[in-house]
Order: sequence, then C-alpha cells, then structure tokens
Amino acid sequence: MTKFRLFFAVSLVVMLAVLLVLPACTTKETTVTATATATKTATATVTTTASPPPATTAAPKEVTLYIGGTFSLTGAYAEDTAAVLAGFQDYAKYVNENKKMAPWRTEAFPANVKLEVLWRDDELNPQKALSIYEELKGKGMLVYRISASQTAMALMNLLNEDRIGATSMAAGPYLLSPPKTIFTNYPLYTDEMGAIANWFLDNWKKAGNTAKPRVAYLTADSASGRSIDIPEMEAYLTKIGYEFAGKQFVPMVPTAPPTTQLSWLKDNKVNLAMGFMINPGSQPTIKEAVRLGMGTNQAYKITFGFAAPSHLAVFAPAMGTLGDGVVVAGSYPPMDHKNLAGIKLYDQLQAKYHADKPVTHIMYLAGLVEGMIQTEALRLAMLKVAPDKLKPVDVLEYGFYQIKNLSTGDLTPPLSFGPSDVEGAKEMRIDQVQNGKVVLLGNYKILGIYKHE
Repeated sequence: MTKFRLFFAVSLVVMLAVLLVLPACTTKETTVTATATATKTATATVTTTASPPPATTAAPKEVTLYIGGTFSLTGAYAEDTAAVLAGFQDYAKYVNENKKMAPWRTEAFPANVKLEVLWRDDELNPQKALSIYEELKGKGMLVYRISASQTAMALMNLLNEDRIGATSMAAGPYLLSPPKTIFTNYPLYTDEMGAIANWFLDNWKKAGNTAKPRVAYLTADSASGRSIDIPEMEAYLTKIGYEFAGKQFVPMVPTAPPTTQLSWLKDNKVNLAMGFMINPGSQPTIKEAVRLGMGTNQAYKITFGFAAPSHLAVFAPAMGTLGDGVVVAGSYPPMDHKNLAGIKLYDQLQAKYHADKPVTHIMYLAGLVEGMIQTEALRLAMLKVAPDKLKPVDVLEYGFYQIKNLSTGDLTPPLSFGPSDVEGAKEMRIDQVQNGKVVLLGNYKILGIYKHE
C-alpha cells in the first residue's frame, strides 16, 4: 500500500469516528438543557403555590354612641316629654336597623356604630338637671338635650364651657346672648309672636279697619312665658302699627279659671292677645274665654295666638269647635297630613313599634326631629374623626356647626346651624282651628326680633 493510500485510509477512519461522536454529544446537551428548563418551571410553580394569601383588613371596631339627655317626665311638660322620648327611641331603632338617616335621605350611617338613647328624668328641677348632666357626661355623652327653659338656663353656660352641642324643646332669647351651644328646631317665642302679629295685621287691614289694633300679652307666668316680655318685642309691635295695651300672666297650669286676666283684656279693648302657653294652660284659658263670650266667633271679638307648645294637633281634638279661631305659630304638622315624608316615617314607625298602642301626641315628631339633629351631628363628625376617638368638641365643630339644610321630611323647614346661628329654621308655619280642625294659614319668615351678637 502506498503512503498516500495509507494516509487516506487513516483520515477516513478518523472522520467516521468524529461523525459517530457528534450526535451523541448533541443529544446529551439538548437533554440537559430541557431538564434544566423543566426544573426551573417546576420550581416556579412550587414557589407560586406556596405564596402566602394577601393580608385581610381588620373589621372596624364596634362602637356605641349615645343620643338623648334630660327629659322632664315629671311636671307640667310630662305628657309632651314622654312623647319626645318615644320619638328619640324609635328613631335610634330605625337608624340601627337600616343604617340610614331617613327614608328620603341617601347618606349611610356607619355600619359599626350603634345608637343608644341615654336619658334621665330631671323632674323639671334645675338642680336635678345639673346633677344628671354631670352623670351623663361622665358616661360619655357627646351630645345632649333639654326639655324646658328652667333647665336650659341652668345648663346653658356649662354646655358652652364643655363645648357640648345640645338640642332643645325650649326656645328663648337667653340662648342667643351671645349664641350658646343649645340648638333649636323651632323659632324663638318672640319670633312666633311676631309672625302671629303680622298675620293678624294683614287680615285686620283687609277687613277695612283703619284704627290701630290693640295687642296685649296673655302668657304663662314662667321663664318661657316671660321670655316674650322684652323691649324688642314691644318695640316691634308698635313699629308695625299696634297699640300696646299691656300684659297679663297666668299660671303655667291654672288651678282656677283665669277670669281676672281675661276680663282685663275685654276692659282694655284688646283685639289680639298673644303669649306662651302649653296645652294644660291654653285649653282651660280658652274655655273660660268662651264662657265670657270672647273669641273670633263670640260677642266680644278677639283673637288668641299662642307659641308652639300650645300645639293645635293636641288642642283641636281636645277642644273641638270650642277652640275655633285660636292661632298657633311654629308648631309641627298634624299627623293626618299624610303627604309629608316625615308623617310617612311616623306611620312606618308606629306600625312597627307601636302597632297595639300608637303614640299620637304631636311632640313625638319633636323627638324625631331632635334625634335627627343629634344623629346628623354625630354622622358629620365621624367623617373627620373615628367614632371611638370622638370628643364633644369634635361633634360640636365638625357636626352641629356643619349642619346645612337638614331635611326633616317637612316636619320642620330645612335646618341649618353655625357658631353664630343656633336657630335652625328660617321660616315657620301658622295654623288655626277652624270648625274644630287644624288649618294651615301659611309659612311666615322668621324676623329675628331679638337682636343678638
């Protein structure tokens, strides 16, 4: 064999050996790569499966907030105040069960907050009202309420110093000098008298009378009754065209017919007698007036006008046509005004909580309104401060002071409050008894007769 052939043969053998080795190397390398990829995939899958679940948010802390305050369940206001308390209690139940403020409102009440009505009977005793206030404040009351001028005057400076907002069944100039932290839902009694005076004067002139009508106060001998006896009231009456004849005071609840006071009105030729009375005072007073032949349809023509506590929804059913002609300003609508959203809520609550024995006293509506105001103040404050961190001053500044155009379902006009405005309404209704029924005469602007800082 030549050298060339030998070299060719050896080269051929080497090449064949290389070709045989290459596929084996390629297969091994591909397998390793695939295995590594599979391992990575498997590892990734295991890692994903083993990841901890996302953290969950803790449920909000359950909190109980109190509404209510002192209620004069003993004394002259007992019947009125018992109805107010029932309104408070039913409204708290409604909010707790529905977590909303009213059927006509869209705002939600916090799901983790429960309302509870905390109350005591102050027995219309200012000293007892003071001790109850300290007790309830110690229990964590963030809002408060009072029933009467007697207790309001005892508590108003303390409430102001403690920066606690309160609702009130009373209304008087003492709340405005300077503005305190007691908020009203119906007008001051001076403004109610002014509205009646304007209504009467309009009708006096329409009847063709040219002489000045004569006006006098026939009012309860109490802090509330005397709250209308201020220089601004008499000055306003004189300014708009009245002759002021004087004033007569009767007991809050007469123990004998006020014959002397009524006879004085007749002797002094009074055309319009106005004042603050509650129903236990106004009803016997008008019965005696009719006996003496005094009234809009009696021999001696005179009109009697009273402030809101002489609610015609109570007065008219009790008096019938004997009460014809009597006028009341600033009250609540009668329960038979079924077209109003607030009265529909009243019917709903009666059906649910009092089906066997409905609460028919008009001041139940006052309880609903006060409950709405207190609860709205709490709701607004909770938009700024957590419910378990709230302080009375938070509820006053972030709550009461921020209430604007609060709808009560037409139980009252829309209510707005502020640091210098404790009077919620800007107008009031005037009603009259006609043929034994309550008739709305119209809405009259609140005049602000009592000037304050």
